[in-house]
Amino acid sequence: MTDQSTETRELPLGELLGGRRGAVDASIPPAVFVVAWLVSGHSIGWAAAAAITAGVCVGVWRLARGRRVTASVASVAAVSLAAFVALRTGHAEDFFLIQLLTNVASALAWALSILIRWPLLGVVVGIVLGQKTRWRRDPDLVRAYGNASWVWVLGQYTVRVIVFGLLWWSGWVVALGVARVVLTWPLVAATLAASAVVLRKSLPDDHPGIRHPKTA
Repeated sequence: MTDQSTETRELPLGELLGGRRGAVDASIPPAVFVVAWLVSGHSIGWAAAAAITAGVCVGVWRLARGRRVTASVASVAAVSLAAFVALRTGHAEDFFLIQLLTNVASALAWALSILIRWPLLGVVVGIVLGQKTRWRRDPDLVRAYGNASWVWVLGQYTVRVIVFGLLWWSGWVVALGVARVVLTWPLVAATLAASAVVLRKSLPDDHPGIRHPKTA
């Protein structure tokens, strides 16, 4: 019989989410924005230009190291949109508004997916493992993925919404920059570990593991 705990520990979500390297890359432009905003005497224009430049540099660097063009373009576009919002509103904290709204949308989407019995954790793992939707014919896996998906809803997206929301409402730009770094890879790593534990404990002892859905 397949070692269920070993398979669950090999949950390949990190690769799909970009892993530590992707999270670090995503943290660089916001950090540059905050530093440039402070150094320039709270100039949003200079901060926006610096963040976009940093985003382009990171994108070019990753392209040179084999990253997909679409991923690099999407990253630069996200930074540019955040900078545009801050420039339009005239509030530096609004550079982080897109991030806040994205996490609100993610929390709602993940919660809805659980309620309709299409937990997004199962969708993601199914894609990575090449199972497509076969896991949905296994009631044990559907339930386990649903339980583990709540970890992402509550432990990642809701935490980000609360922290980013409070800091954004208070206009604390530097704190938003710090939170943007802390709530990327460290929080993702903790969420991955916790969801893997919940997934493993939610499956019956005799279940063959996530790589072998029961389709009978």
